[in-house]
Amino acid sequence: MNNYDGKILTRGSGHLRSRFVKKNGQCNIVFANMEEKRQRYLADIFTTCVDIRWRYLLLIFCSTFLLSWLFFGIIFYSVSLVHGDFDEHPVMKGDGMMVGAMHGVYNGLGAAGEGLGGQKQWKPCLLHVQGFVGALLFSMETQTTIGYGWRCVTEECPVSVMTVVVQSIVGCIIDSFMIGTIMAKMARPKKRNQTLVFSKNAVISLRDGKLCLMWRVGNLRKSHIVEAHVRAQLLRPYVTDEGEFIPLEQMDLNVGYDEGTDRLFLVSPLVVVHEIDKDSPLYALSRADLESDDFEVVVILEGMVEATAMTTQVRSSYLAREIFWGHRFEPVIFEDRERYKVDYARFHNTYEVPSTPHLSAKELDEAASRPSSAASGTASRPTKDLIAHPLGAFCYENEVALNCGDEEEDIFDACQTVGKQKQDRTTSVSVDFQNMFQDTATSGSHNVMCVLDMDNNQMEFDILQTTIPLDPLTYKSE
Repeated sequence: MNNYDGKILTRGSGHLRSRFVKKNGQCNIVFANMEEKRQRYLADIFTTCVDIRWRYLLLIFCSTFLLSWLFFGIIFYSVSLVHGDFDEHPVMKGDGMMVGAMHGVYNGLGAAGEGLGGQKQWKPCLLHVQGFVGALLFSMETQTTIGYGWRCVTEECPVSVMTVVVQSIVGCIIDSFMIGTIMAKMARPKKRNQTLVFSKNAVISLRDGKLCLMWRVGNLRKSHIVEAHVRAQLLRPYVTDEGEFIPLEQMDLNVGYDEGTDRLFLVSPLVVVHEIDKDSPLYALSRADLESDDFEVVVILEGMVEATAMTTQVRSSYLAREIFWGHRFEPVIFEDRERYKVDYARFHNTYEVPSTPHLSAKELDEAASRPSSAASGTASRPTKDLIAHPLGAFCYENEVALNCGDEEEDIFDACQTVGKQKQDRTTSVSVDFQNMFQDTATSGSHNVMCVLDMDNNQMEFDILQTTIPLDPLTYKSE
């Protein structure tokens, strides 16, 4: 099939029309001139974090923790600096002599806050913190609850104690938000769409005497999609009676909502059918119109993932040039011993049905409602009589379904050969039957019954005895 890069020619125009929904399900749309976009997105920060890409979410994750550690580390450093923890302070020795030392070598004499001789012992706000790096490490240990047991806060500075309490609460909030966001993003069933596939093309052909638009959907996993249902919409430009131009009018395509056939048991590939009837937007579409029309069919499959019970949705679309008129999908399900085998190599394959009419469903209905000139004046011509059935068409379609892969020309030639052999055999049997019937009839005036065995090319005759004729009225009543 030719690649049009997702664009088709608009009817009566020379410009290209872009695809509204891409094949991978993404909507080809960009928002512009939105007022207060940042404020609206920040107001729903959780959904924003779940929707953004993984690289940006990981960047936010790392930045949030680093900034929080740095922020509280600066606070601890500032408190220690104001308290004078980094200055030299006299320390009492065992003999009562005063020596100058940094608080970092504070040996904990006077655990009750008093030194030798009843003098009050000096204490830092943070033990074993000698600079900004030490304050940053203490901040990390506090928020992550590592607890190496070396650095700790004392009761000397109430500000430090309050800072530890606030950081513990903020750390729990950050952990809950970031872990919840990552779990929600990981559990989101968006990637489940990668194992739900639509056929590359849609087809229009007869099914039960009605023109139908059909496409195929399949599930590549053994786990089921619970409550799976499908729907479709037709997008096309439309001009109202008042002259208003609607660039993308959305019209529903009925895929069996009233009958319940839109709900699928998707354990194997299924063909979704939209019957083109009087209520269908494609009622007046013929093969010639399909080649020049400008529309897009958006197909949607929704259901719950069996493992997580979360709703998932997969989308795709078909342009007018991606819909094949007079084609059918090749069979993909085959019985293999006691199981059924699904061949996904034929999932996208179609074959042509020459007997498909080129008329629209509307024209077929109108032709079927007209009186037939060949029949009686009150008799109506059925729709199936309007469909041309070429020689070997029935054999061709069934051979493709049974053999699944033979060349179309070989099947068609084989059907013609079989038909010719059966015709020759019938002709020879008819000549033999006439000769034998004449020989039997000349022997007497009797009623003869002939039994033909077409497979073994044999005939048997039996002379019927004369019986009393039946009363027509009695026979009719019986």
